[in-house]
Amino acid sequence: MTRIIAGRAGGQRLHSVPGSATRPTTDRVKESLFARLDAWGMCDGARVLDLFAGSGALGLEAASRGASTVTLVERAGAAAKVCRANAEILRAACPDTKITTVQSAVAGYLGRAPFHRWDLVLVDPPYPLENDELASTLVPLADRLGPGGVVVVERSARTEEPAWPAGLRRFEASDHGETRIWYLEAEHDAAAS
Repeated sequence: MTRIIAGRAGGQRLHSVPGSATRPTTDRVKESLFARLDAWGMCDGARVLDLFAGSGALGLEAASRGASTVTLVERAGAAAKVCRANAEILRAACPDTKITTVQSAVAGYLGRAPFHRWDLVLVDPPYPLENDELASTLVPLADRLGPGGVVVVERSARTEEPAWPAGLRRFEASDHGETRIWYLEAEHDAAAS
């Protein structure tokens, strides 16, 4: 069972996806990730997209910390069901956050979703997903980040850094035991700063 670390729903327990197909982000990694995002002012009022959402724990952590909208995208039916149940748990503590669960493959969702600008995109794909497939999945995000928007990619620390698609560049990385996190921004944002 995972939990919300901090914010309006801090301490709230969330349902986990049954079975071993989904790998939840540990509390320690989540704490470190969101401490960094909070220091950058990334959650409060943010439009958040959680791709490969699993139980929705990352997107819902952002909701607890003040995100205005959170969209959880998960292909697997059992995991999408858990996302919806966890979103219901958060609605009482975060009534001002619009939380939506979409059952879809990530590439399909990004290809057909209405045009939105996201401030924070959380990407925690299955570890077996090849880097080339991950990079091609991220292509549409370069033009869909709001000003100062950040894409966070969580992978195994044993995985080589992907060749990021044109339009996105890594500006920071951090290691947490078996987990590596890369932080990306749109190249036009990098040029403007």
